Amino acid sequence: MIPSYANFGGKIHGGILLSLMDKVAYACASRHAGTYCVTVSVDGVNFLQPVEVGDLVSLHASVNFVGRTSLDVGIRAVSENVRTGLQKHTNTSYFTMVAKDDAHEPTLVPPLLLENREDARRFLEAVKRRELKENYRHAFDNEKNRIALDDELNRLRDYRCVVGW
Repeated sequence: MIPSYANFGGKIHGGILLSLMDKVAYACASRHAGTYCVTVSVDGVNFLQPVEVGDLVSLHASVNFVGRTSLDVGIRAVSENVRTGLQKHTNTSYFTMVAKDDAHEPTLVPPLLLENREDARRFLEAVKRRELKENYRHAFDNEKNRIALDDELNRLRDYRCVVGW
């Protein structure tokens, strides 16, 4: 990681890491799909450890799940201090990618060969992650639609905000 990637504290910007992970997710998904893939969503963006200027960053990617046209790619980021050899797990994220054909329409992807128990575990975890994400989306939409602003305004007193009207 070079100095131009760093913030004022000498730590690498999260956006730089996300950009690198997005490129790796594209390469991994496209290789499996045999076609161009685009990013649809990114889950699990938690920066566990900072990445320092001068660290080497390794990104380990795997296709964990495939649907008809989508692929879930898991990426594990590890930084290494080249002087000390100390390695740190800095991030694990999950990218949902969609395969596109030459007309830029979603296209069918090949099934995923699960070669061992670890592959099966990752696949099943991806199924569960997708189910939970869908449940959350529905629950949030239901709650969002039920908010009656005039009835809820008194709740704002418990938070650090100022109502300016």
